[in-house]
Amino acid sequence: MRLTKTLTSNLIKNGFCIVPDVLDPHSIENAQKTLAKAIHKTRKRGFATHIPDLDPNEQNVRIFNLLDLDPLFLELITHSTALDLVRYLITEDFIISNFTANIARPGSRSMALHSDLSLVHPPPWGEPWAINIIWVLEDAREENGATRYLPGSHKLLGPSELPDNARDKTLPLEAKAGSVIAMDGRLWHTSGENRTLNEERSLLFGYYTRSFLRPQWNFNVGLSESTKSSLTPELEHWLGLGPTANAYGGSALNYH
Repeated sequence: MRLTKTLTSNLIKNGFCIVPDVLDPHSIENAQKTLAKAIHKTRKRGFATHIPDLDPNEQNVRIFNLLDLDPLFLELITHSTALDLVRYLITEDFIISNFTANIARPGSRSMALHSDLSLVHPPPWGEPWAINIIWVLEDAREENGATRYLPGSHKLLGPSELPDNARDKTLPLEAKAGSVIAMDGRLWHTSGENRTLNEERSLLFGYYTRSFLRPQWNFNVGLSESTKSSLTPELEHWLGLGPTANAYGGSALNYH
């Protein structure tokens, strides 16, 4: 995909942009089925799918270590649209920090308001050193728990600049299934509440940061040897699996 001026302008001005129809209907269905299997596989491995410190109730389902659960997730994390957006906002010198799923089932409630860069780097937050690439697997609407964002908050340098009643000023990031939402890591946001009776809202969050930031997930430990053996040298570097981890930055290595 070629990034358009409208997309890049929205990303810089608003802190996010939405790219529609990245996945076709067949790919959407396949991703939904693959995620369902990933949930089952995670539980079979003995790992919890509800994190009380993050989400208010068990209707919020989270899946970690996606890259070890199915090859499809390796395809998505390296999808050309995702990487084009990552390179545009945070440069070629990036790493993959995490790849997770967040499923809001009926009755799920909202988590704490936060920015993703604030979780891995102290203020001031003057540069876009992180980006989330969000894969929308079902239509994300306000009613079914679409991510909520605080307009203009990617320009805030620290938490002291948050407005009063910041949560009440958030808006839903609504997007059709098959879309990709690119979100500046500085944009303050939260999960929405799923107020429907029978709709799920499944999102995949690919989190990329500049290479000097410590990743959220330890892929050396999290990935099986089978998964590691399937990776390209470029992906090995982005995941910090080489002997130098990410010490030299993405642009300093020759993958050929």
